[in-house]
Amino acid sequence: MKIHQLNLTAKKDRKRVGRGISTGGGKTAGRGTKGQKARTGKKLRPNFEGGQTPWIQKVPKNKGFNSKRLRPQVIYTSDLNNFTGAVDNFKLFEAGLISTPYNNVKVIKKGDLTKKIELKVQKITAGAQKDLESAGGKFTFTELTNKNQ
Repeated sequence: MKIHQLNLTAKKDRKRVGRGISTGGGKTAGRGTKGQKARTGKKLRPNFEGGQTPWIQKVPKNKGFNSKRLRPQVIYTSDLNNFTGAVDNFKLFEAGLISTPYNNVKVIKKGDLTKKIELKVQKITAGAQKDLESAGGKFTFTELTNKNQ
């Protein structure tokens, strides 16, 4: 082998399509015949399905779709009459009113609250808070405790 026989081109030139029929990539230039994808200019977005609703929009509407968002566990004001003093997620869990103390708890007005309690949970409706304060109680927002601590 001699120096002039070495192939020193590191990169092959790209194929120039659409430069005449005799070039091997002419006329339609590998785009097929006619249609939206054969045209120059604006390209289609990746999830375009010809006007049909894209699957990425349809998935949440499909039967059996489960949202990963954790919904708060609901407690009613009438359930709080069984407690005295401070009430938090762990006391509600011990009483069997919620399934886990590590999830948000929301108090909703349903029934009457007659006991004076100090409520330490994550959410409360306006009606339930009014009911709690009229009974002499107090609501305090508390952050959710981490399971690993």
